[in-house]
Amino acid sequence: MVRLGWGRHFGGLAARLEGAFGADGVFAHDRLRFVDFVDDVEELLEEVARRERGDEEAADGFEEYVLRHYAGDGG
Repeated sequence: MVRLGWGRHFGGLAARLEGAFGADGVFAHDRLRFVDFVDDVEELLEEVARRERGDEEAADGFEEYVLRHYAGDGG
């Protein structure tokens, strides 16, 4: 995000995602479904893209890409 000039948004994004990871940095599956987390991240990225570029489509496909990547061919 810093390379895109969006670094100032990171603090806000990190705060909104609090609780998704444990102290060890591992995703907290017992507190949040991964698909819900990915959906939330895509919404946050769309918000940043809308503010910075006036077009949320810069974040389109994020959710599909991540879920396909982690589910493999069977997902």
